[in-house]
Amino acid sequence: MGNNGIFSISLDFELHWGSFETMKTLNEKNQRYFSNTRKVIPEMLSLFEKNELHVTWAIVGMLYFKNVVEWNENLPNQIPSFKNPEVSAYEWVKKNGFSGENDQEHFAPELIDLIKNTPYQEIGTHTFAHYFCLEEGQNKDQFREDIRMACKVAKEKDIEIKSLVFPRNQFNKDYLSICTEFGITSVRTNPAIWYWSYAADSSLLKKIFRTGDAYLKFQPIKMVSLNDIDKHQNPLQLPAARLYRPWSERYTFQNNLKLKRILNEMTMAAKNNAYYHLWWHPENFGTHPNECMHELQQIANHFNQLKRKYGMESLTMEETTHRILST
Repeated sequence: MGNNGIFSISLDFELHWGSFETMKTLNEKNQRYFSNTRKVIPEMLSLFEKNELHVTWAIVGMLYFKNVVEWNENLPNQIPSFKNPEVSAYEWVKKNGFSGENDQEHFAPELIDLIKNTPYQEIGTHTFAHYFCLEEGQNKDQFREDIRMACKVAKEKDIEIKSLVFPRNQFNKDYLSICTEFGITSVRTNPAIWYWSYAADSSLLKKIFRTGDAYLKFQPIKMVSLNDIDKHQNPLQLPAARLYRPWSERYTFQNNLKLKRILNEMTMAAKNNAYYHLWWHPENFGTHPNECMHELQQIANHFNQLKRKYGMESLTMEETTHRILST
C-alpha cells in the first residue's frame, strides 16, 4: 500500500430531496437557494478538474428523472413504511406535489451527465429516495428495493454504483449486506467521536458539539491510515474526518477558524501519510456561492502544495477501496 497521505472528498447531492422534512415549502428564498446550487455545481466541477481533485458524488436517485412523468413511471415496488410520514419523500410529494413538469428542485439529469463527463469524478448513491435507515417503521426489504432502484436509474445512464453515503449519516450495519448484494464496495462512516454517533435524531448537546468542533479543537481528530481500515469488511467502511461548513456572513471570525482547522488537518494527514476525508452538500453553497467557492479554491490550493511537498494524493471512495483491496 502506498505511503502517501490521501485526500478524499465526498458530496451528498440531494437538492430538495435532502431537506423536504424540514424545508416543507419552496418559497422564493428556498427556490433561489436551489437555483444557486444548480449554477455553482459546474463551477465546482471546473475547479475539481483543473486541480485534479478526485471526488465522489453520492446522488439521490430521484434526481436522475427528467420530469414528473418519469418519476411516476419509476416508483419502487415497495415504499418505506416510516412511522413518521414527515420523513418520507413519497408522502411529501403526495401532500405537496411538484412545482411543474420539469421541477428544478427535484430533477437534475443534465447535472448528473455533467458530473459523469468530468474527469476524476465518481458517481455513487445517496439512496433512491433519501432513505432514512434508522427511522422506525421501515425494514430491510424496503431498503433493498430502494437500493435496487438507485442502481437501476444509474445503470440506465451507464453508471455502475460502487459507493454509498447513508442519508443523514444514519449508518445501519444491518443493511451493509444489502449494499453488497448490489455491488456496492464502500460506504462512508462518521468520525469516531461520541457527538457523531449514529441515531435517527441528534440531541441538542451533540449538535452543539458538532458545530463547535468545526471551529475549535474540542477533540483532536484521530489520524486514520489506509492500513487502519479493515479490508475484510464488505463493503469497506471509509471514515469521514470533517464536514465543511459553508461561509456565513454572520461569522467572519469563525469562517477563518473553520478554514484554518481544515487546512491544518490536511497538513497533518499529509505529513503522517494518513487518510483525510472531507464532505459537504453542494446545496451548502446555495446561500453564498461566491464566498464558498473562494474557500474551496483555498482548499484546492493547499492540497496542491501538500501534493508537491509530501506527495499527497486525491482519491475517490472507489479508488480508495481499490487501493486498500489491491494490497
